[in-house]
Amino acid sequence: MPKIRPYRDADRDALYEICVKTADAGADATGIFTDDRLWGDIWAVPYVVRDPDLAWVVESDDGRAIGYIVATDDTDAFEQWFREKWWPTKVSEYPVSGAAEPTRQDTTIGYASRRAPGTEKHAAEYPAHLHIDLLPETQGLGLGRQLIATLFAELRARGVAGLHLGMNPSNTGAGAFYERIGMHRLESGPDSTMYGMKFD
Repeated sequence: MPKIRPYRDADRDALYEICVKTADAGADATGIFTDDRLWGDIWAVPYVVRDPDLAWVVESDDGRAIGYIVATDDTDAFEQWFREKWWPTKVSEYPVSGAAEPTRQDTTIGYASRRAPGTEKHAAEYPAHLHIDLLPETQGLGLGRQLIATLFAELRARGVAGLHLGMNPSNTGAGAFYERIGMHRLESGPDSTMYGMKFD
């Protein structure tokens, strides 16, 4: 049976792999971008660089990392760090196409470049946020629920008021999962469905 354990630095390459294998609304996004690591450099690895104590992995019986949860307990502080420290070290690795019609990669790079404190309207009331990804072999075993419970317990212990997350609206399975664990829908835009949970 797979087990949950704290993230270790040796897991970083596995995070890149898991992220791309689940990045297309839960499906494999390999080959969508010219460099598959772009997914992880936006939605997984910066979290374990800045907040490694808010990251856990699912480890298979044979010792592979096959799922993870990463988070920050202060979205605005994280976004400032991402903008000032993280993304400047990565942006040159991911040039935009220059095409008249922006590609999906171009819009993703644009999103990363615009991240900044104050841009997430739910951050004041729900200051933490998370990203969770599980390879298909882990799904249906209750591991997602265990990862969430592990993170939520740590956030409550820190006195964090609440947590939000955003997801691709087409990932209906993920939305149903978040509702089953007690999260509620927040005001959302057309490109992202938002959920929240209060801890008080």
